[in-house]
Amino acid sequence: MAKASLLILKVLLTILFSVWLSLWLLKPTRTWEKKWREAEEKAMKTVFNYNGLSFAVYTFPFLALAMVGFIYLELKLRTNQMRPERKLISALSNPIVVNRYLGILTGTEILLVFLFVTFLFWTFYAHISNDFKKMMPTKSLKLSMWQYKVLKVATRFGLLAEACLALLLLPILRGMAIFRILGVQFEVSVRYHIWLGTTMITFATLHGAGTFFTWGIKHHIQDEMWNWQPTGRIYLAGEIALAAGLAIWITSLPHIRRKHFEIFYYTHHLYVIFFTFFLFHAGDRHFYMVFPGIFLFVLDKFLRVIQSRPKTCILSARVFPCRAIELTLPKDPKLTYTPASIIFVKIPRISELQWHSFSITSSSSVDHHTMSVIIKSEGWWTNALYNLVSAKPDREADQRRCLPIAVEGPYGSASADFLRYDSLLLVAGGIGITPFLSILQEIASARSNGRRIHPKRVLLIYAVKKTQDVSLLNPVLAQLLNVEQNYLKLKVFVTREFGNQTVGEVLNEVSQVKTIDFDTSTSKYAAYGVENLLWMAAIVGLCSIIFLVLLICFNWSTHFYGEMPSGRVMTVPSSTTDLFLLCSFVIAIICSSLLAIVLRWKRARKELLSFSGTPIETTKPTGVGIDNTLVEHEIHFGGRPDFREVFCKFSNETEGSSVGVFVCGPESMKESVALTCKLSSRAFRVDSQKRKLSVSFHSLNFTL
Repeated sequence: MAKASLLILKVLLTILFSVWLSLWLLKPTRTWEKKWREAEEKAMKTVFNYNGLSFAVYTFPFLALAMVGFIYLELKLRTNQMRPERKLISALSNPIVVNRYLGILTGTEILLVFLFVTFLFWTFYAHISNDFKKMMPTKSLKLSMWQYKVLKVATRFGLLAEACLALLLLPILRGMAIFRILGVQFEVSVRYHIWLGTTMITFATLHGAGTFFTWGIKHHIQDEMWNWQPTGRIYLAGEIALAAGLAIWITSLPHIRRKHFEIFYYTHHLYVIFFTFFLFHAGDRHFYMVFPGIFLFVLDKFLRVIQSRPKTCILSARVFPCRAIELTLPKDPKLTYTPASIIFVKIPRISELQWHSFSITSSSSVDHHTMSVIIKSEGWWTNALYNLVSAKPDREADQRRCLPIAVEGPYGSASADFLRYDSLLLVAGGIGITPFLSILQEIASARSNGRRIHPKRVLLIYAVKKTQDVSLLNPVLAQLLNVEQNYLKLKVFVTREFGNQTVGEVLNEVSQVKTIDFDTSTSKYAAYGVENLLWMAAIVGLCSIIFLVLLICFNWSTHFYGEMPSGRVMTVPSSTTDLFLLCSFVIAIICSSLLAIVLRWKRARKELLSFSGTPIETTKPTGVGIDNTLVEHEIHFGGRPDFREVFCKFSNETEGSSVGVFVCGPESMKESVALTCKLSSRAFRVDSQKRKLSVSFHSLNFTL
């Protein structure tokens, strides 16, 4: 029954996506333009008017796609169904390009980029060919033929920016991450947001530059650039939107983002100005094409704010020798998540505004009441947290003072697909070990519970700069010390130190950690996770209905009060229509958020008693009494791992079995592993996770 339901939902998703895609392909054609005018004329005689028609045709299909997608993901989560491994999908997911500047590009990504570029070319060609056939230069500017062509090319660049803008926000949705339908997680899809943002701002800049160039030739810059027209394009609004977009893009450049994260973080909030003035510039007819992404993004943002309330308190913290800390947080026992999931946290004592993402290091199959994250001190925010946790209290009474924390998430895949492989090769660099800690605990839980599907062999390659970084393996010491099962092997590479110690000696030396317990009597709330996906689908539907009803009310009032004695209808300024669209959207979001607040409050109140009456065990392994031999594990000093040799040896040991290769670490390590897999004669499946230094981890999933 469940499989049949999933199949039906897949077919429905395919139909909805095909409809939405077809709209974009048909929109530039003259046939569609003619049919659309006829449809608008008919809609103008109804309460829906042209804007209701635009919402129903251009916006709602994608919102319906999102709603069906949420239902599909919820059903998949309940059935715990793993994605089947298919040869075609595996081949397309292989890394094709491994380049220092382009990074790692899979076959799927190259194919999608090619199709998107083809679509942009088609859109530009269809529009510009029609424009050149008409050849009707603007009378007010008195343009020559070549000047008219330059202006039209610049105008059509604006349409290409609009196409990129329609997809721009979809990759960074978290709770409403529709990319999860394709098995792509938030950490992975961020790179698509960067690509789309760069392409969009390029076309928008060409659009603005071409327009200014044409104005400049005719000495109309002063007349046009400050113009706020009552109807048509509002040039001043477009200039403000372009300035905001450029500010966002410039502060998002890698050098600024890594060195001055606060500037990047706060400047990104200019998106409110950007989208508002884009609406006034492009008008509501164009806005409905990009509205689905904005609709879901704003709704997702409000739901995430609600989800992070109320705050909880840190149960305990462990301080590692390598200036890293492990925070243990309370969670609802019903909250489950897949390994390598991430959460966003905010520490009000450090900043009331900044959220940072971290990989969860615990497993919900093992720790039912708590979840943990490991944070290394590598930036301003993480340094402040490390100092706050590790600082000695002024008085003995302050030792267990509550440290409030807001939690958002966890976000992860719908199923633990890594369990389907016969063997796993895990490659970690530095703090990149964190997602593998949860994976190893999940594998140990699967083996101990007698689950049929789990990897039979696991090889962990861990590269660190100094031996003290090995202390981050502390959460999985139980698995490393369990020599009887003989499924897990560890190879440590210390790149900047020399020595002759064994793995056991190193672990004994660095695994003594300091544990700090906090008083949680002032907070009885736990982390409850994201809302049920079925409720999310219902909230999207409710918000859509409220917005459409408000549009109908606006159309009715405009027609009723705007009718003149002569029988003619008063023309409403375009900015007034845009402003009402904006207000309708805000009201719809507020109403939907109120429903989400009620659901959250009921859930928190229901779970409060169970949490407050449940003692939570936060004991962690200390590493005392480690066997110094541990001959099955290896440690190497003074060099980096030779991945080609490692892969060759591991492939020989796992002859005839499927191998999953997971990489998490610096960009150079990730590229080295991908290149080695690409050049290898055997087929490996590679899932890569990229870390954004000093802040959070980002994954890039690709198969080999």
